[in-house]
Amino acid sequence: MTLVQPSAEQSIFIRKELNEDENTRDKDLEHIKEWLKRQPHLPQFDDDQRIMTFLRGCKFSLEKTKKKLDMYFTMRAAVPEFFANRDPTSPALQEIMKQVHIPPMPGLTPNGRRVIVMRASDLDQVLSGDAAAGMKLVLMIGDIRLKEESHGVAGDVYVFDAAIATPQNFAAHIAKFTPTLIKKFLICVQEAYPVKLKEIHIINASGIVDTIINLVKPFIKEKIRNRIVVHQDMESLYKAIPKEVLPEEYGGYAGDINSINEQWMKKVESYKDWFLSQEDIKADESKRPGKPKTHDDLFGMEGSFKQLSID
Repeated sequence: MTLVQPSAEQSIFIRKELNEDENTRDKDLEHIKEWLKRQPHLPQFDDDQRIMTFLRGCKFSLEKTKKKLDMYFTMRAAVPEFFANRDPTSPALQEIMKQVHIPPMPGLTPNGRRVIVMRASDLDQVLSGDAAAGMKLVLMIGDIRLKEESHGVAGDVYVFDAAIATPQNFAAHIAKFTPTLIKKFLICVQEAYPVKLKEIHIINASGIVDTIINLVKPFIKEKIRNRIVVHQDMESLYKAIPKEVLPEEYGGYAGDINSINEQWMKKVESYKDWFLSQEDIKADESKRPGKPKTHDDLFGMEGSFKQLSID
């Protein structure tokens, strides 16, 4: 099972963390659905589960949920490199699937958070895949989670294995990640998805990792930067994340990451028809009341570091 849902005890904690009131959440859901119907620039969208995930990610603030949904549909139109041609059987995505592991772990931490582990599948191979395709795949998994995190989670915890970031292959890797591409991806993640990013842990780090962190820091808010922890050893990681939700390769008990990742890639492929059916689920700026949003409104001038807003 790719996503184990929270236990009864975890659910109590998660509902408190997300400000979820079982007596009013259905009313909130209907409010958002009615609001969506009145927005001429937004698509017809009556996916209750995805809307509820947005409500939970916004801690049931109706105004924040509206803003987040508006940005979600806007980004789907504005960034075709991430949201168009999302066929998981395409050569570009198949290549990425072979070269990286990016699976959410099946279980949750005791406080109801989902752990996502990211690493290269082969440390001896310089990534040949397209960077935009890799980011597209991450967002595709994010869309699946919008549908399948049916009880919600109290936030996300990322573990980045930086073993592949060595001085020997740094130039070959970093050349694929332009500032413009990084900015677009981080704006999509932080502004368009109901993500509650709680912790970022980096393991197996070499000295070059500081350079990589400094590359992305201008695109994220200070409170997120303060959540980045570089670990010197695995014992340090275990103090932050229980072994029960880590894969075997990192001393955990959640199963081996190869099998977990393979299950996820099969799940992504099983969504092929759904992804293709979602191609037109995006904003139409020509119908937006008032002034349409432009590329500069969304991303700033090319090369500029627009400050992001994230809950």
